[in-house]
Order: sequence, then C-alpha cells, then structure tokens
Amino acid sequence: MDTQAAAIPLAGVHHLKLPVPDVERSMAWYARTLGYVRGVEFVEGGRLMGIGMLHPAGGPDLGVRLDPERAQAAAGFDYFAIGVPDKGSLDALAARLDSLGEKHAGVHFASIGWILPELHDPDGHEVRFYTMKHHTSLPHNGETLTVNDPRETALRHEAEAAR
Repeated sequence: MDTQAAAIPLAGVHHLKLPVPDVERSMAWYARTLGYVRGVEFVEGGRLMGIGMLHPAGGPDLGVRLDPERAQAAAGFDYFAIGVPDKGSLDALAARLDSLGEKHAGVHFASIGWILPELHDPDGHEVRFYTMKHHTSLPHNGETLTVNDPRETALRHEAEAAR
C-alpha cells in the first residue's frame, strides 16, 4: 500500500487537553510557569468544567477538563512534549523554572534534539519540552530512523560533549 498517496492533509495539533481535579489551580500553574492565558471557559450546569488556554508566544493551545479520577490515573505519564525553538530557548526555560522553584531534570541531549523532562504540574502530569531544532538529521522518502538504547546513547553523547 502506498501510504504517501493515502495521506490526507493535516494541520498539526489543534490543542492538548489534560484531566484535572481543579481547573482554576491548573490554570494558575500553567499561567505562572509557562505564561498561558485563559482563552475559553466551559461552564456546564453553572459549574466551571474546563478552561482552554492560549500561549501568547506560540505554544500549543492547552485545555484542562475537570475529571479527578482520570487526572489521578494519568499522573506521572508524559503525554506530549511542547516544542521550543532551540537549545538556547530550552536553557532559558530551565532558568525560568529554576527561578520559580519548579523541579525538573535539566536540559539534556536526546535522540534527535535536546529535552527538558520531569517538570510536573500540580496534578503530577509530566510536561516535557523538546527542541524543534535538531542535532540529528531526520530520515527522508519513507526511511525510518532507528534509535537503539535511546537513554544510554544520549548519556554517552552528553558525556562526550562535556569533555
């Protein structure tokens, strides 16, 4: 089957949505740490059930939806990585998070670009950041890049770069 011919046009990610036990607390955290602003409120039966957030500097739209049970089940998993332009921007983000007292794992060499993992929102969702500028060429024309032992390989590259 020719998968290229079968592909239909897509336009990127419309928005990301996370289940949370407290929409206002989540809104406040994403505003304080990453600069998100309130865009849309979803009120059902007089109760605030969700907030759609916008990012004034190009981040993806992000929604939070009141759903305490799913929030607890989703805690700790990294459902997505938010793109940042380059390593310098990622370093600046790490410095901002440090100034806010937010724990994270720092900026690291990863399989394709650089990553800042292990930032957790108030509900334990892991929010990762990955550079859009890559240090590794991506495959073309239907080829596949295979990354063997990604963590070990990244650690080796980081150690080599530190010498």
